Amino acid sequence: MADQIDPGFADIVTAAARIAPYVRRTPVLADEVHFPGLAFKCENLQAVGAFKARGACNAVFALSEAVARRGVVTHSSGNHAAALARAASLRGVPAHIVMPKGAPSIKRQAVEEWGGRITICEPTLAAREAVAAELCAQTGGVLVHPYDDPEVIAGQGTALLELSSELTPPDVVLVPVGGGGLLAGTAIAARTCWPRVRVVGVEPAGADDAARSWATGVLQPQLSPVTVADGLRGALSARTLRLARQYVDDIVVVSEDSILAATRLLFDRLKVVVEPSGAVPLAAVLEGKVAGSSIAMILTGGNVDLDRLPWAK
Repeated sequence: MADQIDPGFADIVTAAARIAPYVRRTPVLADEVHFPGLAFKCENLQAVGAFKARGACNAVFALSEAVARRGVVTHSSGNHAAALARAASLRGVPAHIVMPKGAPSIKRQAVEEWGGRITICEPTLAAREAVAAELCAQTGGVLVHPYDDPEVIAGQGTALLELSSELTPPDVVLVPVGGGGLLAGTAIAARTCWPRVRVVGVEPAGADDAARSWATGVLQPQLSPVTVADGLRGALSARTLRLARQYVDDIVVVSEDSILAATRLLFDRLKVVVEPSGAVPLAAVLEGKVAGSSIAMILTGGNVDLDRLPWAK
């Protein structure tokens, strides 16, 4: 599916209608006492606990009946894996999921609960891609890439489409960025729904390929990423970089200390469970990396291993 043309706003509108029976319309929370001027789109309360349900459902339900029967394949260490297993289960087709050694146990468990067939590989992108290609050849299944896929990107853009109907235009929208699918989909939707709003990606300083790639216009390697935000260790693709350069206003990086502080604040003050990857937009606010009297952000996921909270001793 990744060889299709880039998605546009019309594809996001189509995706919203297609996935409506299978995803939640997530709430928007605000707390003017603790977080004045901030609005939080709570995709941590989405099906499978992450925005990834949107893109996975759109990709799976966009398949023709003949193609879908062959099943789907992906490689993912986390939320996309569970989201694709769920989407395939809802459509009644097989899902083959390549996961690297050391993937969070809570995310592996979620794949198994939805009937995904897990294959473990070495923890490198090359190994993940090679094993996924082998599974496609063996099973005849279609690859649904975690982010380098037009239908996935269009599905992710539906979160902003929802948000635009619930909120007056803010000054800035903040989006976590790993592989860039959510950032691309959000920015495409924002250019039509909120044309004057700035769209800013946020990523950990220890996994800053997107910021470097966006600044130079050339894909930069993700060199041994080290961050508590495990969902943001992926690298942009040529497609997501192209879309980011076309639609995104900036990409900023934040420190590990700020990510942890933001995660704990969301637990403590907003009373929601958010994984560190979802807290990076608030970290950007804490660091003063973005300016605006009104800022909206997407809390991308809530799949935290509660036995291993990052601030627990």
